[in-house]
Amino acid sequence: MFHQGHSHALAPILAKKLLDTLQTDLRQLSSEAKRKFPSVKEHSETALLKVRTIVNRNENEIIPGLQSVSTDLVRPFIMGCETKHSKLVQIGLSSIQKLISHEVVAQPAAESIINMLWLLMETGTEELKVLQTALLLITTNSVVQHDHLAKALVLCFRLHFTKDSTTINTAAATIKQLVNVVFERVVIEDNQSTKEVNGNISFEDLKIGSKTPPKSLQPCAGDAYLLFQDLCQLVNADQPYWLVGMTEMTRTFGLELLESVLTTFSNVFLRHPEFSFMLKERVCPLVIKLFSPSLKYRQGVPPPPSPAPVEKPFFPIVMRLLRIVSVLIKYYYQLLVTECEIFLSLLVKFLEPEKPSWQRCLTLEVLHKLTVQPELLRSFCESYDMKPHSTKIFRDLVNAIGSFIQSMFLTNITGYGYNSHGVSKGQDMQGTPPALVGGLPVGSGVSPQPAFMYRGIWIPFILTIPQGQTKSVFLEMLDKIEPPPISEGYGLSLAFHCLMEIVKSVQFLIEGGEADDGKEEMVECKKAPANAVEEKEQHLHGELINSSWCGMLASLSLLLDASTDESATESILKSQQIYASLCGKMSLNTARDAFITALCKASLPPHYALTILNTNPSAGDSNTAASPPKVNKNANQDAQSVGMEAVERSQVVVVGTALPTASLPVGAHVGPVMLTAKNIQCMRALLSVAHCHGGILGTAWHLVLTTLQHLVWILGLKPSTGGSLKAGQQINDVSNAVITTAIMADLPVLSAMLSRLFESSQYLDDVALHHLIDALCKLSSESMELAYSNREPSLFAVAKLLETGLVNLSRVEVLWKPVTAHLLEVCQHTHAGMRSWGAEAITSLVKAALNHTYDPSLHSNLKLQAAILAPLQKLSSITHADIRQKQLDCVFQILHSNGDTLLHGWPLVLGVIGALNNDQSEKLIQNAFQSLQLVVTDFLPIIPCKYLLVCVEVASKFGLQNQELNVSLTAIGLLWNIADYFYQNRNKIQQELGGDSGQSEDQPNAAMLPFDSLWMCLFSKLGELCVDQRPATRKSAGQTLFSTLSAHGSLLQKDTWKKVLWQVLFPLLGDVQKLSSRASTCKEESSTGNILIHHSRDTAEKQWAETRVLTLAGVARTFNSKRSILQTIGDFPRAWSLLLEHIEYSALCPNAEVSLAALKSFQEIMQINRDSKEKTEDTRGGRGNVIPPSEEVMCRSEDETLTASKLSQNEGSKSDNDLTLWSTAWRVWLNIGTLSTKAPTGKSQKLYIPSQSFLTALVHTFPSLFHHIKSRFVAADLQKLSTVLRSALSVPVHGDFSPFIIPTYPELTITPLQESTLNAVQVLIKAIKTGSDAMQNMYPDLFDQLLIYIEYGVRPPKYGDIETKNFGSVKGPQVDWITMNFVPFSEKTIELVIELYRNTAKHPAVIQAHVLQHIIKAFRLPLGLKYGCPSPTTWMLSINALLTILNIGLPVARKHEADFQDMWPELALTLEDFLFSKNPSLPTLSIEDFQRDETVDCKVVQVIRDDVLPFAGTMPKDFVMKIMDILNKGSIHSATSDSFIDTESSRKLREEFAKACFETLLQFSFITRTANEGSLTKMAVQSLLQRCQEVVKNYVEDERLSGKCPLPRPRLAEIASVLKAITTLLLSLKKASPNNVEPSVWQQVIQLYPSLVECTTSSSPQVCKALKEALHEYKDLLSSPGHQNVPC
Repeated sequence: MFHQGHSHALAPILAKKLLDTLQTDLRQLSSEAKRKFPSVKEHSETALLKVRTIVNRNENEIIPGLQSVSTDLVRPFIMGCETKHSKLVQIGLSSIQKLISHEVVAQPAAESIINMLWLLMETGTEELKVLQTALLLITTNSVVQHDHLAKALVLCFRLHFTKDSTTINTAAATIKQLVNVVFERVVIEDNQSTKEVNGNISFEDLKIGSKTPPKSLQPCAGDAYLLFQDLCQLVNADQPYWLVGMTEMTRTFGLELLESVLTTFSNVFLRHPEFSFMLKERVCPLVIKLFSPSLKYRQGVPPPPSPAPVEKPFFPIVMRLLRIVSVLIKYYYQLLVTECEIFLSLLVKFLEPEKPSWQRCLTLEVLHKLTVQPELLRSFCESYDMKPHSTKIFRDLVNAIGSFIQSMFLTNITGYGYNSHGVSKGQDMQGTPPALVGGLPVGSGVSPQPAFMYRGIWIPFILTIPQGQTKSVFLEMLDKIEPPPISEGYGLSLAFHCLMEIVKSVQFLIEGGEADDGKEEMVECKKAPANAVEEKEQHLHGELINSSWCGMLASLSLLLDASTDESATESILKSQQIYASLCGKMSLNTARDAFITALCKASLPPHYALTILNTNPSAGDSNTAASPPKVNKNANQDAQSVGMEAVERSQVVVVGTALPTASLPVGAHVGPVMLTAKNIQCMRALLSVAHCHGGILGTAWHLVLTTLQHLVWILGLKPSTGGSLKAGQQINDVSNAVITTAIMADLPVLSAMLSRLFESSQYLDDVALHHLIDALCKLSSESMELAYSNREPSLFAVAKLLETGLVNLSRVEVLWKPVTAHLLEVCQHTHAGMRSWGAEAITSLVKAALNHTYDPSLHSNLKLQAAILAPLQKLSSITHADIRQKQLDCVFQILHSNGDTLLHGWPLVLGVIGALNNDQSEKLIQNAFQSLQLVVTDFLPIIPCKYLLVCVEVASKFGLQNQELNVSLTAIGLLWNIADYFYQNRNKIQQELGGDSGQSEDQPNAAMLPFDSLWMCLFSKLGELCVDQRPATRKSAGQTLFSTLSAHGSLLQKDTWKKVLWQVLFPLLGDVQKLSSRASTCKEESSTGNILIHHSRDTAEKQWAETRVLTLAGVARTFNSKRSILQTIGDFPRAWSLLLEHIEYSALCPNAEVSLAALKSFQEIMQINRDSKEKTEDTRGGRGNVIPPSEEVMCRSEDETLTASKLSQNEGSKSDNDLTLWSTAWRVWLNIGTLSTKAPTGKSQKLYIPSQSFLTALVHTFPSLFHHIKSRFVAADLQKLSTVLRSALSVPVHGDFSPFIIPTYPELTITPLQESTLNAVQVLIKAIKTGSDAMQNMYPDLFDQLLIYIEYGVRPPKYGDIETKNFGSVKGPQVDWITMNFVPFSEKTIELVIELYRNTAKHPAVIQAHVLQHIIKAFRLPLGLKYGCPSPTTWMLSINALLTILNIGLPVARKHEADFQDMWPELALTLEDFLFSKNPSLPTLSIEDFQRDETVDCKVVQVIRDDVLPFAGTMPKDFVMKIMDILNKGSIHSATSDSFIDTESSRKLREEFAKACFETLLQFSFITRTANEGSLTKMAVQSLLQRCQEVVKNYVEDERLSGKCPLPRPRLAEIASVLKAITTLLLSLKKASPNNVEPSVWQQVIQLYPSLVECTTSSSPQVCKALKEALHEYKDLLSSPGHQNVPC
């Protein structure tokens, strides 16, 4: 070492002494060398002279003087050593050492000394002295540097590898000391130097090895750098750069040197980047390279077929490498983060089972060193586990240790360096060594050795290391070459301590303070903002747990299961408690639950742990993540073997019965179960966790409580009063628990711990308390499930739930809801005892809560009072009669004890009373109703008015129940009484509710007043009762509803009326309509019994029809009586429309009663409006039959004057609004008419034909409706109306009803329906007549409609595909329907048409629409049928009407020729069809009637003569020709029979008619007309001549064929008439002016002459006489040729 410590006082003395010694040594050297080595003698003397010159100097100058001549002083000694003479060598080395120690040797002298020592080393001379000298030379001061320093070091290294062991060991020690000295120089140099570290470093140059140090380093640091570089080179088996001359080196020694430097001089490496770079670039790769054999080698696995055999790991190398790794991780972690990740990963791999046992133990010792450093674990987690893409080193370390522990129990593997004693279950105990029975050492005076036992493998626990300390064994065996034998259990014990240290370190990091090593880092962290630091710390803590909990859980669970030592078990349990609490605090619920599950499993026998707790999902996750090794056995056998092994590990203290669970198969709990002392120890730990850390258990409470419940059951503890547990005998025949004396004293302690656990729940926060309650409820639910089959259900959870509730009443709002909700479930259990216990519990809690003192008191805390009473109300949902009875009894008690103070509790109490269902017995309903009657009669005045609504609702519930009809009817009466109470106390109620008795007009949208809400509720409930299934209830409720509306409706605001409409009346209509449509049509004997019911009410459908009629009528009446109020609501039009829709739907109902009633309601609401217009004042002030007090009128009704003024101002808008309303009514009327009269098509299964009364009412409604819509009545509406009327008229009558509707023939009258139809038409005619031009344009459509009615008189309409018989015909065997008689109706219509046309003939619309043509066409049908008409009066009336109409219309037609062109052909056809009808007269027709009919025919000809032919010039030629043909046809008697003898036809010849026709022809054949009438005359003459020629010709031929038999009289009369006509014509032609007669006429007359001559053979005197007169007229035509005789 340096001599800086010498005191100045001793320096002169030592210098003098040195001079003396030096002189002596020089003389001795000279003396010894004078013979053989004279040069040595010479130099010795020279040196002696120089010494003598220095002797006389000042004392302080002696040493400097010697240094200046040190080269000369040293040379003789060096030369003496070089002689290799032993005596000289000893003198020289000894003297040199003295000089060195006194720091006299300068650098040149030192270099010479090193060269001399090198020579001695090579010759093997004085090796030890050489080592001493080298050591002294280098350690004394820093004179020797650089290459000479390297040479000195090489010298020592070479001496280390000599054959002498002493030299080897001495050299090893010397080298280690020299290496340290080299680095100590760096430390001193750094401390003395103020020079900044040069930052210009070329790391690329550093990668290349060199014998020169980096320029950035100072001299000593450069030497140290080169030394460390060459050490790495030598260990790597490479040539050194600086240590020139090295011939041999071992890796073990090199690794030791590296470790020594790294351990001692960490500051050097951390300060100098060059050294740090060398660490990363040289040391770490070297270590990783040297680990290669250890990575590749797998013990017990055959090597792969490869040319290069796998090198086995060498213990000394591996051990030293692991020491270096330990140092690197400990001191250089921050510098080598990435490299340390590799090293730590290697450590994990070295723990694999395939690695040699000694290597695994070495690794565990390294890990143990690491685990006691919390900040190092913190760094691991921060650098690796918290990085997103980095290896999870901390997790892998924990899992690797856990895997090592598991591998210990996998199998008894030999070759690991120790033997494990496995005990087979089937092994004979006699064959077991005496010291081992059941795997445990026993015997007199022998205490059991701490050990672990699992799956038959027994491993002793042999290592006890104090907390926070390490004790390495194999890492310190530097002198061992072969791996030493490993003690059995050493590895497991070491792993156990590693786990314990990790737990403590993690706890320290999360809960403790700062470690010493981490102070600097913590200071740096504090620079960050507090929030950031806290967040970072939270993240770190979470990652620490997340990375370690799975592996830690698996390892601790396995160790706990295998432990046979109480102390070890306690440590394991403590670790599990720590981790569970840490996980809970970090809100890592899955991890927390997993550790709690492990504790629970350990507390129970093995088969419990395998069945109950495996259902927990979080525990399942942890088990799958890292579970103990499973042995492939049958599950039951495995459970049995595990149970037996548990008994061997610990003493059995309790034998009891298992509590059945859902996860246990049926019958699995029959056998006894055993608890060991370790189970009790674990139970205590579980209780400790729950007691100390209950606030963080959360959902894990269920696991804890489940386990405690089973333990309590096995221990035989039973719930007692207040929920505490005591040891008691079981009631049933279940075997009692056997408690040993070892545990007997602990039972009271355990019971007290349980009680304290739940008593301490009052100190939990609200969230934790909720978790506890939730777990108790869940546990109780499981017990309830099992209680369905078990004889004695477990009441542990229910008892503790009650106990928890009672101690936490001070915060009742937190626990009340979950506790009582679960107790309500208990009350629903089928087990009577459990159900009864639940009901008692609820009532007890409710009473206790009501009696508890609160601030504020319950009286003023509405919410709390409601919450306390709510469970009592919820009991109502339980259907068990005993529960309901207890509930009602409880309410009875509350009414008597707290009735006056209930105040806000009334709704709940009333709710309990009204909790009815149809499954309750009559007795229960009667008892509840009596309570309601009591409340209404006695408590109604003190109930707060805002709860009166509840009274109404409850009363309505009793009305709706169907068990007791009398109660229902009485309840409806009760509602009427409540309504009276409202009315009588309206002022009080309004004042208390804070409502105003009126509502201003400027607030139309104000909310409904509370008082009106009461009425609204009452009406709503009555509306619900109106759709009850029982007819009596419906009828009573309906009458009450509408009576109440009528009596008290005047109290309501108009907005309330709006709600009454939309929330009561219209929904009621809809419900009744819906239910009525679904009602059964079958007669139910069971429902009526022996009671005789009228046939109109003997089915549900008919009973509902009655309800429907009453409801619709009631609503319509309400609209009537409250019209003035309803009209003021904003959406009255929508209400009106909806009411009409209901009327429409009901009117279309196939039930005749309902449909007719709907029409009556329709009529009523229309009569309302008409009456209201007639009686304006009544409707304004009318509010119903009951007149309210004056103040009500003042508040509720509008001022009359104001109302009148407003009505007058809004008259226009109201009229528009009314028009819209009535338009809606008109649309509904059309829909009813269209759909109800729609003819069925096809064969429908259910045929419904509307009745005549329905149709009559429908049509009767139209006139009053039309009064409102006539201003917007258009042609399209008329068309729709016409369609409805036609369809209605075509509806037939059922055969059974026809005698009551259709009159007989002698009494032919018009039916009511037909009369209504005509009235409707007359109303239309009146309106059109006085209407606008647009309306008068409807005349043509009206005529069309009437003309169709005329057609019905002769051709009744068809009604779809229904087969009907016409009126008057004989009924067939299957005739169901008969067509109405339309004859009177048709005839009245004809009269109506005449009158209408008389008034409208000249109307432009009538003219342009060709109405006259349509009338003629319509009359053509009955006129053409004539005698074929159903009634003879029809055609008679028709022809008279036609003549009347022609009389009116022909002048118009002549005036408007263009519009009547198409009329004339129709008229001609009609006249022809009538005058020459295809239907002959009836045989029974009398002569008088025939003559009467002939007179009519003549009347027609007269009209032609007077009104048609005179104006032929204005008529179409074709028409005139057709008229001439008709007259020709009628002018001559034609035979109506082919027989020669026909007395009847001769009797009925229309002679007068023929005469009239002929005379008409003759009248227009006289050639005396003016030029304008010439064409008519021409046609008449030609027509007459043509007709005459045909008759004459036919007569001649017929007479020839008849022979002597005379022709019939009609033929003779016909020919006689023709001959007379010819005579007359000839006279006329001769009198006419020649210019007026065309030659062709004379030609026709002359051509007729031969035919007349042929008639002379006739034998009839009549014919002969007429022929003679005709021939006489031809005399004037006989003249000579060329002359023409013109008569005068």
